[in-house]
Amino acid sequence: MRSLVLLLASVAVASATLGFDAEQAISTSTFSCLKSDGYSFYISRVYRSNGQLDSTGVQNIKNAWSAGLSHVDAYIFPCHSSSCPSAADQVAAAINNVKNGGTKIGMIWLDVEIYNWGSSQTTNRQFILDMANKAVAMGYKVGIYTNNNNWQSIVGIDWDGVSKYPLWWANYNGQANFNNFKAFGGWSKPDIHQYTGDVSGPCSVGSFDQNYEP
Repeated sequence: MRSLVLLLASVAVASATLGFDAEQAISTSTFSCLKSDGYSFYISRVYRSNGQLDSTGVQNIKNAWSAGLSHVDAYIFPCHSSSCPSAADQVAAAINNVKNGGTKIGMIWLDVEIYNWGSSQTTNRQFILDMANKAVAMGYKVGIYTNNNNWQSIVGIDWDGVSKYPLWWANYNGQANFNNFKAFGGWSKPDIHQYTGDVSGPCSVGSFDQNYEP
């Protein structure tokens, strides 16, 4: 029976659409290797929490497309120090970073996790709205990266101000599925599940996060 359970689990993962996100430089040949290993999409950081553009992330996007991945997205890790640009200006800079790099993305994800956010949930809510509205105004599709604990701390578990956008759910349960998801923030289900974090990837890629989408 145990062998049957393991077999069914491996079949489920094999039939899933798997992707990854990573911050280090990745060559086109490495992306090709990862594609051969079953990873079909990639999400790249293009803006860093210190307020700097991520040129490595933009080059990774170009390399991922060149390797033939099915879709490539980007994410913004926003900066919250007093010296950083406004929420809207950070998004504009990140998107222009991609455009000026001569490449494209499917959508832009806004990273909402516990890291230097202010104590005012009202202010934090407006910051997220300002980011999302700017990306939409620039003609880009928007998604939100977060989980229940982050959402509870930053904006309040029931705030649903951006629930119309897709959810990239971070929960490191090691399962390439949406099992055990608990509704929050107006989302009844995620669109992507980041199911592992900082694991050693194939193709000598080093540390990366694994993601699943149906």
